[in-house]
Parts: sequence; C-alpha cells; structure tokens
Amino acid sequence: MTTETSVAQDLTISDLARRTGLTPATLRAWESRHGFPVPSRRASGHRRYDERDVALVKEVLRRRDAGVRLEVAIADASASRAVLTTPTASVFAELRRRHPHIAAQRLRKSTLLALTWAMEDECCARAQRPTLFAAFQEERFYRQAQPRWRELARTSRSAVVFADFGVTGSGDPTPGVRAVHLPAEAPMRREWSLVCDAPDHAAALAAWELPGQTNMPDRDRLFESVWTLEPRAVRDAARVCAQLADVLDPSAGQDWAELESAAPEPSDDLRAATTLFQRLVAYVDHGRR
Repeated sequence: MTTETSVAQDLTISDLARRTGLTPATLRAWESRHGFPVPSRRASGHRRYDERDVALVKEVLRRRDAGVRLEVAIADASASRAVLTTPTASVFAELRRRHPHIAAQRLRKSTLLALTWAMEDECCARAQRPTLFAAFQEERFYRQAQPRWRELARTSRSAVVFADFGVTGSGDPTPGVRAVHLPAEAPMRREWSLVCDAPDHAAALAAWELPGQTNMPDRDRLFESVWTLEPRAVRDAARVCAQLADVLDPSAGQDWAELESAAPEPSDDLRAATTLFQRLVAYVDHGRR
C-alpha cells in the first residue's frame, strides 16, 4: 500500500519550476505569500517536492488562465492536496461539490451496469484517443469486465482502473491498462465510476453503494448515482482520478497534459438532453423493480 510517507520527495524547486513553466523565484513568492506549494525540507534546508505538487501547481495555472483569481485557485489547490494525501479522493463527492445541478439518482446495480456498458460502447464508437478511468470496488468485478477494457484500452490515450488489487500492478495485467490498488481507507473502495474524457466525447458516471444491503440480491443492490455528459464536469472527474492515481502510484510518473486545458461549457441543448435521459433512466430503473 502506498502511504504519505512512501511517496518520493525528490524534486528540487528547479525541477518543479521546469515541470510547470514557472521560475523558482515565483514559486518562492507563492510559498511566502500564500503558503503554497508546501515543500518538505532536507536537513540542509533545501526544498523538496513530489508529483502531487507538480499536478497541483499546474491546476492553479490552469484555473488562473481561465480567469480565477490566483489566491482562490491556490486556496482550492491547497484544500485538494490535504484531501489527496489521505487519500480520500472521491469522484462522486467531487461531482456533487463542483456541479450541484447534476441530479443524484438511486439506481439498482442492473440499471447501473446497463448504463456503464452504454457509456463504454459509445466511448469505443465515438471517442478519439480518450483518457479513461474506472473504479470497480473489488478486483473480481474488474476481472469480469477485463475483456471490454482490453478493447477500450486498445484505442485510448491512457486507461487507469482502481480496485482492491492488493498491490498496484499485481495480477494478470491487461495491455494498456494501468491497475492501481485502492487501500482500505480510500472512499473510492465504495464507489463505482467510469470517466471517458476526449475532445469529441465526454461522459462520466459515479455511484456509491448504500449501506445495509447485506442480504440484498446482487442485481438489486442500490447505488446513489450521478452521471453527466457535460465536458467540464467530466474533466473535473478525470482530474480527481488522475491525481489519485499519482498519489497511490507515484512511480508511474504519468503525464496528464491532456487534462490541463479548460473544458468547454455545455450547451443548453446538451443540458436539456442530459436531463431528459436522466428521467428516462429513472423510469427504466423503476420499471424493473
């Protein structure tokens, strides 16, 4: 299991500057004025940073370039780092926090599975070089979906799956799929999620299993669910997954440049279509009960 103490702190301030396009002087000024980024200190007093700092500084720059005040972007990044180092990142919670207009629905597992398959199929058919993430709770659930993910990974830019793999990268590997172990304390161990982020197609789904369903038939297990086709919401979900992957598997050193740009705002037609299909999914789920 990866813990806070085992994440390598081996980037100098010059390394961080080079990776983010800033100067060491700017990073020192941010630390002095805003308390960010927070370095570890060697006995010599020299600063050291890790991959999380790279991701968070880039996030600050992305939000600043999008028009957010620097101090606000830094405050949000500082809060994100405090969450990610536990790790407690949750796609469901982030979508609910950042996009409260997306309605939550209680869906049965059978409905959620059909919705997931539909999103995966559409991603295969339409998305050009997507960035893919999925959380399966348990490794056995991923193994059931492994043939589908072998096909999804074949045309994706990157594909990352989370589950209780025991050790990151363990088990029978799927070509092109990065398997990341979720420790027992990670909230995503209770989540079912799928994120497809591509310039021409965006979709995200996140659901957490309601407690107290020990004796419930498997197909009838209930999940509090949100799903969206809005590019900005999908991009936020993808960034949560990317940051969590870097926290739990820092040695991979994956470049998430495709997630750094601002996603477009959804059109009114897309919002209306999403609302319609949310109602449709609710009716279909209710009809199966």
